[in-house]
Amino acid sequence: LTLEYGNHSPITEFVLLGFPEKRGIQAALFMAFLLIYVVTLLGNAGMIMLIRLDSRLHTPMYFFLCSLSFLDICYSSSITPRVLSDLPASQKVISHSACLAQFYFYAVFATTECYLLAAMAYDRYVAICSPLLYAFSMSSRVCSLLVAGSYLAGFVNATIHTGLALRLSFCGPNLINNFYCDGPPLYAISCTDSTTNEIVMFLVVGFNMLITCATILISYTYILLAVLRMRTAAGKRKAFSTCASHLAAVILFYASAASMYSRPSSRHSQDLDKVAAVFYTLVIPAVNPLIYSLRNREVKDALGKVMERKRLFLT
Repeated sequence: LTLEYGNHSPITEFVLLGFPEKRGIQAALFMAFLLIYVVTLLGNAGMIMLIRLDSRLHTPMYFFLCSLSFLDICYSSSITPRVLSDLPASQKVISHSACLAQFYFYAVFATTECYLLAAMAYDRYVAICSPLLYAFSMSSRVCSLLVAGSYLAGFVNATIHTGLALRLSFCGPNLINNFYCDGPPLYAISCTDSTTNEIVMFLVVGFNMLITCATILISYTYILLAVLRMRTAAGKRKAFSTCASHLAAVILFYASAASMYSRPSSRHSQDLDKVAAVFYTLVIPAVNPLIYSLRNREVKDALGKVMERKRLFLT
């Protein structure tokens, strides 16, 4: 795809500035990101296999957790392999079409995760506040529809932003001050007025975060009230233990997302955004399975059962 603007030379590719060019820093970052990506793949794939293998985990809560693990693999894989290939390279060049493709899939998976976390909060609300109706309210059909709806929201969001990005022209510097293709850094180097793109991103991202945050806050408000009405300490501990992992994942994800997209890009410090982006795109997908495995007794019991079977098989 060739881009032209006035008498300027056509621009067919961008250069990702990424991280500092010092070899020691690049090598350290490469090893750190490689380790994070391996942990992401093994942790999330392991969580999926564990849920599949243990019949005790065939419940709506673990169906959503399995979906989250699969999503995190896709989410991380839309960014990390490209980062790992760019770090040793002298020129971190990406074509215009590849840049928009990365932007599209990143937007799909990030938005889907927002809505999936909201669906998981609703699942916990029904389980704790309406336990007698839980099997009916969270049937396999309802769970599948919630996951499908989350992906639909992701594809709609990504289509809007990528479609608007296609109208942009690039005629000047082709340097993207980031390690992957995202909207704000692209808008910053566009020769076309990107005000519309920035406003739409602010409104759409704000809408998605408002809807999902409201669902999570309302769900946990009712959960808290229900827990306070419980008479036994054991019941309270069980309720909190089933929610603690999800709440931790929600706080990590939304806090980093808010720091990146809460204001128009022109007011951003792009270097600080880069730090938040590392956490948002690389670290969180690796941390999620650790949060759920360390904080969840049922997952730890299932893992112990699988390890025991393996030990018996080897002996």
